[in-house]
Amino acid sequence: MRALVQRVSRAAVRVNGRTAGACGRGLLVFVGVGHEDTAETAERLAGKIARLRIFENDEGRFDRSLLDTGGEALVVSQFTLLADSKRQKGTRPSFTDAAPREQAEPLIQAFVEALRAEGIHVETGVFGARMEVELLNDGPVTLILEI
Repeated sequence: MRALVQRVSRAAVRVNGRTAGACGRGLLVFVGVGHEDTAETAERLAGKIARLRIFENDEGRFDRSLLDTGGEALVVSQFTLLADSKRQKGTRPSFTDAAPREQAEPLIQAFVEALRAEGIHVETGVFGARMEVELLNDGPVTLILEI
């Protein structure tokens, strides 16, 4: 699994003009699922993100996690995170490394449930839908994680 994690002051995802999910201070997490990923991969990634120390302490150092701050998460599935442009001759990326829907959708749900089991308030986009994502990046702080 690959995740693009952004520390946000707020974020929202809309489908057909309606808000599907939103969060306040916390993390916007885009998640892509690969062929080799499993429920265990989803749980490990959720644990890592819940404990990722990218929030500042009183001295301004990255020393606090989502769990420490009581922050929220907005999770958006994004197969394009698995894009490969190195093996392509032209400029169109390949998405063959992305898992098919029947594998990816339950693993995204397992990831969300694992975050919730950590005690984090989680909202989501809509799997497979065309979404509009709005965010106010805090920092900016953006990381790519891979499990």
